[in-house]
Amino acid sequence: MINRFPYIKVSGLFLAAPIMCCLFLMSCENSNEELQALSTKRIAVEEARNIESYLSQGGKMKARLTAPVMNRYQTDTPYIEFPKTLHVDFYNDSLKVESQLNAKFGRYKETQQKVFLRDSVVVFNIKKDTLRSDELWWDQNTQKFYTDKPVQIHQPDKTIFGNGLEADQSFNWWIIKQVTGEVLVPKQGFGALAPRDSTKRTDSTLARDTVKAIK
Repeated sequence: MINRFPYIKVSGLFLAAPIMCCLFLMSCENSNEELQALSTKRIAVEEARNIESYLSQGGKMKARLTAPVMNRYQTDTPYIEFPKTLHVDFYNDSLKVESQLNAKFGRYKETQQKVFLRDSVVVFNIKKDTLRSDELWWDQNTQKFYTDKPVQIHQPDKTIFGNGLEADQSFNWWIIKQVTGEVLVPKQGFGALAPRDSTKRTDSTLARDTVKAIK
C-alpha cells in the first residue's frame, strides 16, 4: 500500500460520485451557503473489494496488506480508508513473516505515506510479543509505529502498561515512553494463584519513565 498502491489485486471495483443535476437551474433558488454545501459533497469515491496490496522498500517486498473493502476518496488531499478491518504481514529479507498487524479501521494518507489505525489494534511478532492499543500510526517512510495513547505490551512472562510508544514495523524493538505498571505472569499461569496474588508490580519498573526492549 506504499507508493500509492503500486501492486493491488481486487475482485471488484466500483466508482460512485454524487450527481449534481440541474445545478445551474437551481442556483437561482438556493442561497450561496446552500450551493457551497452542495459543492462540498462532490467527492468521488472508488470502492474496491478483497484487496491484496504489497509494499516494496529498497527493491525488496516488506509487507502484504489484505482487506475486505478499500475506499479511495478523490479530494484535494486524497486518502484511502479500510472501514471493515485490515491485516498486514511484515517480511524480513528472507521473505519470512516476522510480525503481523490487525486493526478494525485504517486510513492511509497518500501524500504523507502514513497509516492511521484504530479500534482493537494488535501487532505481534514471532517471539510472542504483542502490542495492543486503541490507536496507532504507521509511518512508512521511517518504517516505524508510534502513538501517544495508552498501550500494552504482552510478553510470555509479563505485561507492561504505559502511555506512548515507538517501535519498528517489524516489531523487533519497542520503546514505551511512560511506563505505568507491570504484571508478572507466573510459570503456572494466573489460574494457579489466589486472586490477591494474581498481580505483582516491580518498583524498578515503575520508577522508569522509559523502557526499551531490543530483541
